[in-house]
Amino acid sequence: MSRALDPSEPVAAPEAAPKPRPDAPIVINGAAAFFREPLAPIFTAMAVLVLVVLCIHFARTAGLVAALWGAGGLAVAVWLRNARGPSYDLCFGGLLATGIAAGELLAGNSYTLSAMFTVINMIEIGGAVWLARRFAPTLNLATVEGACRFLLSAAVIAPIPAAAITAGALYMINGADVLHSFQTWWFGHALGIAVIGSFGLSLTRRHLVMLRNPFRAAEAVALLALLAVVCAGVFFQSQVQAGFVVVPMLILFAARFRVLGVAAALVIVAITAVGGAMMGRGPFITAGPALADQALLAQLMVLLGCMPILLVASLLEERDRLSDRAKAGQLRAEQASEAKSRLLANVAHEIKSPIGGVIGIGELWKTGQLGPVNPTQAEMAEMLVKTARQVEALAHDLLDVARAESGAVKVELRPTDVPGVLEDVRRATALRPEAASIRMHVVSEGDGLIALADSQRLTQVISNLASNAVKYGGAGGLVVFRASRIYDGVRIEVIDRGPGLSPEKQAQLFEPFNRLGLERSTVEGHGIGLALAKRLVELQGGTIGVVSTPGEGAAFWVELPAA
Repeated sequence: MSRALDPSEPVAAPEAAPKPRPDAPIVINGAAAFFREPLAPIFTAMAVLVLVVLCIHFARTAGLVAALWGAGGLAVAVWLRNARGPSYDLCFGGLLATGIAAGELLAGNSYTLSAMFTVINMIEIGGAVWLARRFAPTLNLATVEGACRFLLSAAVIAPIPAAAITAGALYMINGADVLHSFQTWWFGHALGIAVIGSFGLSLTRRHLVMLRNPFRAAEAVALLALLAVVCAGVFFQSQVQAGFVVVPMLILFAARFRVLGVAAALVIVAITAVGGAMMGRGPFITAGPALADQALLAQLMVLLGCMPILLVASLLEERDRLSDRAKAGQLRAEQASEAKSRLLANVAHEIKSPIGGVIGIGELWKTGQLGPVNPTQAEMAEMLVKTARQVEALAHDLLDVARAESGAVKVELRPTDVPGVLEDVRRATALRPEAASIRMHVVSEGDGLIALADSQRLTQVISNLASNAVKYGGAGGLVVFRASRIYDGVRIEVIDRGPGLSPEKQAQLFEPFNRLGLERSTVEGHGIGLALAKRLVELQGGTIGVVSTPGEGAAFWVELPAA
């Protein structure tokens, strides 16, 4: 049943479609993208046409097969970087096939051979694109895994079916040697995809950012020019097997320009190495008069001797990324630690002021200065003062922790008599009520036990260790303070005969506010004493640790440099 519209009611305006953000990318899919942005596919097809003609004229070694095929690498790189759906792939593949066919005809091949090579090349290029999308979907050469996946799938595996088909077809057409045809096609096309494809995929905004600096850009141009001169001398002028000299230069490119630099350098190395072999010059003429054998040596040198440097560059770039993440995490941790230290300092300051008043009132109440008190009230006043002093001690510890973590604690290092400090701590600890039944000894092993330390802070550290030994290890009835010489300093040990610590608890021992599961025990503590002791020892240039076995007690040690 419909309700009549009340003219007095406001009419809701229809919801407007949300406006796109000005920075939102415009996504165009399929054939629409191809026809709205046709320049990249058209230029790619024209470049493929030129490369086909050049490779056929200058790089043929095994009959009709070229030793270096850059057209496939260029097509694979552009196709992978501009993938926008099946319809786009179909249009782009058709344009590539047109470019390859035109190049084959312009190079002088018959219609039959042109059609055959066009189909075989499209099988290889399509297979490389599909394998790369399937096994290296991120197309990220800045990681070792991504680079290995791309090279293995697109460069190594994809050319094999095309090489087999070509070898069989040429054998049936003109009786060409099957092995030479297969290996020349496989190595030549694998080299093209590995070198040209890697270079195309490495031209990302992240890699090009480094070249915005004019000095880095000039350095890159100078190194590439130097590499070109070296390669010309090695692969055109010299007949000595000196191809190894380009490897240090490739490592330099990896160190300075990472993946993009190595990929660009590999293009120069591949062109000069295979080009010199095709012209019958350079170190590869020692392989014999057969041009295919010379080209094979050049291909293997680039594939096996130089391409692994690309993985080195990927490893360095991956390390850089992990290092940046670690630095960012460290910065966040430091900021969080600073915020925690400020919070601790503020809380401690807020506690100290009122707690002093509580202690004063408790003392006045206990002594009867506020009026007559009975025994029960006197006991309650004593408990109040005791608890307030514990809170006051906690506030002081919190302040010390905050100051130590923020670097506000200053230490004055001077020669300090370690046995004297241990004796002072022993006497002060022996006065504690809980230490009445515990025997304490100071053992000094050797003479000249003088450490370079802050005597006040060192006393604070040893007192903390002694307090823990009494509280947690007092059941053993013995606490030993030991001082001894080590190779470059003085070692202090506080040893008890208590229950000891498991390895798991030892690993957590110096974490702040961690009482190792004793939060509900009758032993008083807040879990910050050892953390503070560790920081104070480190400020004095020393180290602190523990040696313990469950059931056999614990030995906390401090090592300080000798004066």
